[in-house]
Amino acid sequence: MLQPGDKAPDFDLPTDTGRVSLSALKGKNVVLYFYPKDDTAGCTSEALQFSSEVEEFQKLGAVIIGVSKDSAASHAKFRAKHDLTIELAADTLGDVVESYGAWVEKSMYGRKYMGIDRSTFLIDREGVIREIWRKVKVPGHIKAVMNAAKAIK
Repeated sequence: MLQPGDKAPDFDLPTDTGRVSLSALKGKNVVLYFYPKDDTAGCTSEALQFSSEVEEFQKLGAVIIGVSKDSAASHAKFRAKHDLTIELAADTLGDVVESYGAWVEKSMYGRKYMGIDRSTFLIDREGVIREIWRKVKVPGHIKAVMNAAKAIK
């Protein structure tokens, strides 16, 4: 299980606008967040809140990347429908989700299944994980990430 201080696993994923990789973002702080599914209530709320703070994160030298197992085409529809201004990466095989420990056993109404744990990783300019939030509850989360990003500016 990844911990703050660990080197962040590199990734190279398709987006609806091209590709995004951690190695190409060296020199920038990265807010990498994993979410279960495009266009669901919690995921939409989280994406909208991150989108509303894109400029503030940019002032801190940080980029925001959301990752789910949805396709790049699904991300394109999701971004267009909600005017999202953040990058959404498609990890359809789940390799990146697993490398960050965000693929977990969940339970709903007593039924167990595998799914994405809503989690966020703050990665510094050198590719080191500075902060990890797991089992994220959306209200107040973006502010907590912003405060942590300010601390490593």
